[in-house]
Amino acid sequence: MQIPYEVSARPDTGLYNAKLGIWLFLASEVMLFGGLFSSYIFLRIGADPGYWPHGLLNVPVGTFNTAVLIGSSVTVVLAWASLKMRRWNAYWGWMLATIICGTVFLAVKLTYEWPQKFEHFGVFIKQDAFPKYEPYLGNKHLEEEKREPRLEITGHIHQMDITRDGKLESILPKEKEEAVSPSEADGVLSEEGVKLVDYQVQLDAINADPSDKDNDRPHFRQRAVTEKIAKIDAADIASASAFFPRHSSYFSCYFLITGLHGLHVFAGVLVFTYFLLFGKKLYLRNPEHMANRVEIAGLFWHFVDLVWIFVFPIFYLL
Repeated sequence: MQIPYEVSARPDTGLYNAKLGIWLFLASEVMLFGGLFSSYIFLRIGADPGYWPHGLLNVPVGTFNTAVLIGSSVTVVLAWASLKMRRWNAYWGWMLATIICGTVFLAVKLTYEWPQKFEHFGVFIKQDAFPKYEPYLGNKHLEEEKREPRLEITGHIHQMDITRDGKLESILPKEKEEAVSPSEADGVLSEEGVKLVDYQVQLDAINADPSDKDNDRPHFRQRAVTEKIAKIDAADIASASAFFPRHSSYFSCYFLITGLHGLHVFAGVLVFTYFLLFGKKLYLRNPEHMANRVEIAGLFWHFVDLVWIFVFPIFYLL
């Protein structure tokens, strides 16, 4: 039985079935991501002064991934146009390029960008201990500039001192490592009979020299941690975490939205791979139907790219 309007347009909507369906689906996606972005905005507006981090993401990596996704939107259109012109070999090449772009985006996100967050570490200082850590916070300088206070000291864990069953111990980096892994630190502190004495943090530039006005502005290239070490006593710590979702509402939103977006990219790559490997049979039987399928997948892909166009400035630049 042939389902009507699989290829030809419906007279009432001017769209064939699948195209009508994808637009309805994308409308629900707009509501999903619209709600997430709105929640992010309200959380940011309602955050207490100094508690909303900024300038912590790798802008060059985000810029590269943005270019990759924009390029993939072009290649998927060229793949669809090749099918409309009945040029299977050209379609195959452009579709392969789209799949490669999507895979590169995911690889950069999962193997390079996200692991950087898990290695970095931040310590929020209790308010009554601000004067003690003024050389690393620079709040007097910020007050003169009429800017929000700095409440966090960030960098890599150079060393942590603990007491295990009342005996003092130091946790140092493993051989050939430059810092103690935050996950390793969490594992040590979760052991029975272990209490934190202090963290020794290898500082980011903004905490190593907080009075330097050049550190007050975001930089396109991410700066490496300095050689300067700050010792932070456990009694002065309000909270401490790697840049995991629990670090702050900012990173909770970041991982939720970019993770959900990444799942959409993965789904698109799977669909494109199916069309690439198993689409020849449908193409030979009904090339217009095959072109319509690629068009539908392409519309979904354009929406995924559009979401990233919002993610990039909101999280990376603002």
